[in-house]
Amino acid sequence: MATSAQVKTILLVDDNQLFLKMLSQAFKKSGIECITAESGKQALEILTSTLPDAILSDYEMPSMNGMEFRQQLMADDTFKDIPFIFLTYIIDNDLMVKGLNLQAVDYVIKDTPVNVIVSKINNLIYTVQKQQELSKSELKKAAEALNVKSIPTKTPEIDGFDIDFWHRPYQDIPGGDFIDFINANERYTFIVLGDIMGKKWMAWFFTFSFLSYIRAAIRFCVLSRDYSVGSILQKVNDVICLDDVLKDILSSLSLLMIDNETLIITYAGAGDLPLLHFEADTSTLKQISGDGLLLGLFAGNEYTEQQITLAKNDQLLIFTDGMIDFSDDTGKKSDYNTFARNIDLMLNKKYSFKRIQDELFEPSLAVQVDDCSIINIRKTM
Repeated sequence: MATSAQVKTILLVDDNQLFLKMLSQAFKKSGIECITAESGKQALEILTSTLPDAILSDYEMPSMNGMEFRQQLMADDTFKDIPFIFLTYIIDNDLMVKGLNLQAVDYVIKDTPVNVIVSKINNLIYTVQKQQELSKSELKKAAEALNVKSIPTKTPEIDGFDIDFWHRPYQDIPGGDFIDFINANERYTFIVLGDIMGKKWMAWFFTFSFLSYIRAAIRFCVLSRDYSVGSILQKVNDVICLDDVLKDILSSLSLLMIDNETLIITYAGAGDLPLLHFEADTSTLKQISGDGLLLGLFAGNEYTEQQITLAKNDQLLIFTDGMIDFSDDTGKKSDYNTFARNIDLMLNKKYSFKRIQDELFEPSLAVQVDDCSIINIRKTM
């Protein structure tokens, strides 16, 4: 949903083209961006790529009436919470009750003066946005009071390596991406990057359970002198599969262990994207793929590990799928290869991580469709 700092957007659905045009112009004059659809089917297609602040829909439409359109929205978690208002000439108490039972926030009679309709919708959007901002603020305060964090505030200092990371939650609401840097002892440092399936608060809520299990598994294995990231992933997966609270909650995970003495990195992955290894001497970018299944999918999964040796000035990038996902007029898309090409181009130009962040990621705010997280490891010696 848009924030108060953004232009308000409304989806207007009506099969009457004249009324659609008249109302659309009135909204635009008031500073509200208006997207129009002449049917429920067309509106559903628009919603695959654009999430408005509110939906104003006619009730009487051919093929799919407003009530049927609302029922389809209610069946989809992505759309059901968008404020929905019925627009109709019909004054029928039973019909209104039926619509309100589908969580429509209001009924607007078409005979209502256009300026009054615009004012009502404007006030509605403002009220919803203020309530959302208040809810986000209260949740953030609660998390801070409990010292609950799924994203660290700083990176570890390891001789021979520079480590940077960048994270931006979807719509500025904490979500399912989580990052951790764990100094297990003087020799070994673990790097964790995970992505719980889902978005926003629901996914965020489960990040702490996953992180707790991961941290415990790492500590247990280190105490047992078992320095296998594959073994750690297997233990984490088995415990998650036995946890009734986490039943059906899946997560990808990239787990890396840096040996501070040998400067070798050991990696194992669970349903994660291939890592990118930039070789400075040859100016080439290579993919490093894990073969493990998502955490929580099946108990007993085995996770293979591989060693990565970086030469001086080599870089290793680990990232979640929000970095490769985007939205355009045709809907949500994922493009790993384009992301990799852009990274390759910038690293060959010797861009710093900060410059890569500024030039590659900041412009994506308008089309961001998921949490975005990336960790960069550069060998310095």
